[in-house]
Amino acid sequence: MLDSVDGDGSRARGLHPGEPIPFGLQPVLVSPTTVYGTVLVETILRGWPPAGLPRPWLVLLADIPAKPASAARYRLRVLSSRLAGTVALPYLPALRAVERPEDALNDPTVARAAAQLRRQLEGP
Repeated sequence: MLDSVDGDGSRARGLHPGEPIPFGLQPVLVSPTTVYGTVLVETILRGWPPAGLPRPWLVLLADIPAKPASAARYRLRVLSSRLAGTVALPYLPALRAVERPEDALNDPTVARAAAQLRRQLEGP
């Protein structure tokens, strides 16, 4: 969903633990809206260097078609100052039924969410 669709060759990619963030790239954390997911985000942000790396974006993917638990919402509010921004994606049932991420983009709802996600991360 983060990959470019305009053919410029840019691709999102995961980093392994301890792998440096390539210069000039914007880090993005992806998490489900569960309390456990927000605990993991908090753990990552506690270890985030205060200088030298840009603040990451947080993409939250709803795990059910309801708002996050109050403990998750509270933790996200507290962590918001450590983030470049937060993007919330709705519950997308198609993501549960695909073998490869790119297959999910065939679903119109997922394709719209992906386009919205890219617009929000790229800014005005």
